Amino acid sequence: MTSLRLVFMGSPDFSVPILDALMAAGHEIVCVYSQPPRPAGRGHKEVPSPVHASAEAKGLDVRTPISLKGGEEQAAFAALKADAAVVAAYGLLLPKAVVEAPKMGCLNVHASLLPRWRGAAPIQRAILGGDIETGVSIMVIDEGLDTGDVLLTGKILITTATTAGSLHDELSGLGARLMVEALAGLAAGNLTPKPQAADGVTYAQKLTRDEGRLDWRLAAVDLERRVRALNPWPGVWFEHAGDRIKVLAAVAEEGKAGQPPGVLPGVLIDGALGVACGEGVLRLTRVQRAGKEAQDGETFVLGYPLGSGTQLD
Repeated sequence: MTSLRLVFMGSPDFSVPILDALMAAGHEIVCVYSQPPRPAGRGHKEVPSPVHASAEAKGLDVRTPISLKGGEEQAAFAALKADAAVVAAYGLLLPKAVVEAPKMGCLNVHASLLPRWRGAAPIQRAILGGDIETGVSIMVIDEGLDTGDVLLTGKILITTATTAGSLHDELSGLGARLMVEALAGLAAGNLTPKPQAADGVTYAQKLTRDEGRLDWRLAAVDLERRVRALNPWPGVWFEHAGDRIKVLAAVAEEGKAGQPPGVLPGVLIDGALGVACGEGVLRLTRVQRAGKEAQDGETFVLGYPLGSGTQLD
């Protein structure tokens, strides 16, 4: 396979396996761009991003500009004379001058089947939206928000066991394989970008912590998806008697025959953490109080007063 001069641009854990795959394929990584170190932990010590740390450990040159809008930064990028830039959850929009600098352009690993779920949080939004499948799109970056032509796609099924955490890892591995394949195809001249479909465009808005609060007025099936979609971050929770209780796993029981007629949303219908919702019942199968270990639902209620008839906040 042809060895290419590549710039890699990424920041979170999702991006690290993609960088590793490019190096394993024999490509030359001339520079790595990542988000600047951020304060973290109790001491607020600045911590490099996962990509930054991984790249430095590999002896790669790392740059962490706050912006790429300045002429000096753009000139420094162009001076790398890269064949292509590979972008994977970098966190900055690329100006036109940066997009046009590499010979083969800038290629993005996007964690959805474009044009569905353009934007910041495609993994979580696919689960929240009840999608039965998602995947990775290798896209040629243009000046829009995830609007560029697509080189390759790969699909992954979403099941009732799929969490954002597990899907994140699957999509990262798939993206690594597809990017290596896309670069080989472009270098060989046998891969042609195709425009995205005009129909089916959706946007994956950035997640907020407030989305983790469970609203019992919603349908149980929607809340069960929320539990999986926001695991591990920001997590889902409810409050009772001043305690915040995280829900780590749950099962939707639609149209439960034993549900009392007219019961209000948020009322426990039994002693095993079955919570009445706007539609159906959400069975909380794994929960955790702040500062405590996670427990299965039936064990939790043995030491915490959440019996039948309790109204949750």
